[in-house]
Amino acid sequence: MMHGTLHKYLHWGAIASLAALIAWCLAWETIVAPLHPGGSWLALKAVPLLIPLYGVVKRDVYTLQWSSMVILLYFTEGVVRGYSDTNPVSAMMAWGEAAIVCLYFICAVLYLRPYKKAAKRMAKELLEKVNKVSIKK
Repeated sequence: MMHGTLHKYLHWGAIASLAALIAWCLAWETIVAPLHPGGSWLALKAVPLLIPLYGVVKRDVYTLQWSSMVILLYFTEGVVRGYSDTNPVSAMMAWGEAAIVCLYFICAVLYLRPYKKAAKRMAKELLEKVNKVSIKK
């Protein structure tokens, strides 16, 4: 496994970008550019991001895998609202959301890469072992 400095930075990048996305969504929908004055219920969109946070901090491979797919919903929202919001501040926040999501996705996928390679290698070795046993019979 790659447990060097780059691997550590990718892990911290995933944690930081996920935490930043939570703060960004809350700030966007409550303070910076809420849909309604005084804040909006859309701030609750940050709540689902709390679910994978513990697993990402603990380096849970499964959590990093599924969260890297789920987070793409936030990318979609950022791009759609970036193009469609008439409020320029809200549009800027939307593009910021999309950028933070990209950072998380890249960090998570690159962090997981050595684990996926090791899993493929182990599966290949197991398959070769099974084939050798079945040929001998």
